[in-house]
Amino acid sequence: MRLRADFDQPARVHPRDYQWLASPMPGVERMMLDRVGDEVARATSLVRYQPGASFSAHTHGGGEEIFVLDGAFGDEHGIYPAGSYLRNPIGTSHTPQVGAQGALIWVKLHQFAADDSAQFVIDDAGDGPLHQHQTEIVSLETWTDSCPVGHDGDEVMVLSGCLGVLAGDYPSGSWIRLPAGFDGQWQALEPTRVLRKRGHLRRPI
Repeated sequence: MRLRADFDQPARVHPRDYQWLASPMPGVERMMLDRVGDEVARATSLVRYQPGASFSAHTHGGGEEIFVLDGAFGDEHGIYPAGSYLRNPIGTSHTPQVGAQGALIWVKLHQFAADDSAQFVIDDAGDGPLHQHQTEIVSLETWTDSCPVGHDGDEVMVLSGCLGVLAGDYPSGSWIRLPAGFDGQWQALEPTRVLRKRGHLRRPI
């Protein structure tokens, strides 16, 4: 499968366009944002766990990056409420499971650099940097005006508020990816909080 797989072109998903697809595990659905590959893939997704759902044990062959958008995500290592940021580098493993709240997470798979080996959790993350490796920077940011697009690729998940970009308005729940070399600005149409990754699209995967 190739979905929004040309990383030299802008890509975006508005929440009105969500299409939830069943995963191999009952009670777990995915909204695919970008994907290169089939069940094992370089992928960015929203994953929705129904209350009490779980996912089978698995090893992260290319690393896993998670931000908990709603509810509480968990595994055998802990419980991670909304606002938590997790990095599970290449070779780590776990068995995801959620409680009565269910969970909605943003997740990236198979996108770690081979030497990016930091494994950590930030609970209830506030605005500021979350992780940096080589040119890649991950952060939570609140914008009240315009913000230049990162030169080496920029990607945001809108957590609250609304962004204007690419001749459209993108409210909470929107995902936008702009390629390396894109010349433009993010425009906050109201105070807007985003999960942002930049400097990662020029790096070979």
